[in-house]
Amino acid sequence: MINPNIFKSYDIRGLWPKDINEKNIDQIAKAIASFLIKNLQKEKLTLVLGRDMRFSSPIIFERIKKVFLSYGTTIYDLGLVPTPTVYFSIFRFNADFGIQISASHNPKEYNGIKIAVKDGKKLIKVGKNTGMNEIKERALNNNFIKAKSSFSGQVIEVWDAVDFEIEAAFSDLKINNLKKLKLIVDPANAMGILYFNKLKEKLPLKIEMINDYLDGSFPAHQADPLQFDLWQDLQKKVVEKKADLGIMIDGDADRIFFVDEKGKIVPATLTTSLILEKIFALKPKSKVLIDIRYILNVKNQVKKLGGILSISPVGHALITKQLNEEKAVFAGESSGHYYFEEIGGGESSIRVVLLILQILSEKNKPFSKLKEEVKTAHESGEINFIREENVSPKEILEKVAKNFTDGEISWLDGLSVSYDRLRFNIRASNTEPLLRLNVEGFDKKEVEEKTKKLINLLLSLGLKKH
Repeated sequence: MINPNIFKSYDIRGLWPKDINEKNIDQIAKAIASFLIKNLQKEKLTLVLGRDMRFSSPIIFERIKKVFLSYGTTIYDLGLVPTPTVYFSIFRFNADFGIQISASHNPKEYNGIKIAVKDGKKLIKVGKNTGMNEIKERALNNNFIKAKSSFSGQVIEVWDAVDFEIEAAFSDLKINNLKKLKLIVDPANAMGILYFNKLKEKLPLKIEMINDYLDGSFPAHQADPLQFDLWQDLQKKVVEKKADLGIMIDGDADRIFFVDEKGKIVPATLTTSLILEKIFALKPKSKVLIDIRYILNVKNQVKKLGGILSISPVGHALITKQLNEEKAVFAGESSGHYYFEEIGGGESSIRVVLLILQILSEKNKPFSKLKEEVKTAHESGEINFIREENVSPKEILEKVAKNFTDGEISWLDGLSVSYDRLRFNIRASNTEPLLRLNVEGFDKKEVEEKTKKLINLLLSLGLKKH
């Protein structure tokens, strides 16, 4: 019996071996294969397959490989790679789709399967609105397309996937003349190590890594860049070693945050604001996306640089979809995901690293100074509230909205209310029974006061702080 709850909004994810195990992984793989054969209208598929360093990943990897070979699939075996490497390699090999075995930032007990399909120059991430429900139905009901005995697939081993991805990033972004900057990097014993080992070989940088060996038990700490308290060692080391910047990267290396030379974490919206100068220099007057949570800093920078801004809901699959539909060239998300049109709208953390290094090399100013130059608004930081699962988020948000009828209201993703100098967003999490509050404005004191007022209001409606 398969737990139906493993089929999430953006991927398949659960506890190993409670939810995902050697008994049901073949069913899940056959369901994925059947979905793809039917919807791509192809009997013989091409697959790019990668995995992370979790202890269960090699088992899942080999079982998925075996199932797809039985369907006659040509498999490009990338082995151990970050998730963005899979996205990039789909286009490199003109594959029909890619699968990454990873549970991203989740604790060691978890594992998962991310699926992305190529549609011309676009990437379609398989989620609840793009096929996950069909995969779920097929897996739960053993509703599989039968593999033909006459079919036999093949495995092509790929040893240069990360190298090729990095070379393409250098070329696309016109990276050159980087200074001998000093970096402290914490990849949390996870997949980002592969990127920075390659950068050490390629660039005249002083890169010092902590927690720098692959270990699926995450011995130092969980690889979640949004749990900022986990990264205090990195922040201290940046200051102690007088580094130019620090970098923290999540478990499958598709999210990234930076620390300035003073040991302060740089909000993702300021990272986006900084690199927009390079994005628009390469592609003038193009369109970029930012998610609904925080928009003011980026909005100001886009206007200043003569670009076009569009607002998206939260969620990496939704942002990839909107980027492609609107022909945007880049998207920045406040959770540390960054998306590029060259990868079909998929994430690329290494491209963001290279852009930041290029800017620091050219500007010859400290990171903290550059950060302040693009900052026009203050952000509260995300505040989470627990709701009972039987309580409708919509009902709560409608009650909140009645208190702010004097503002401009949007329901794009949850409730957003905007005033001339301040705005806020409250939205339901896509993955947990939580409501998430974000407040921003041009005056720090006003942001703090509005945040307190909203916290008290949400508590009065029966929510509890997470």
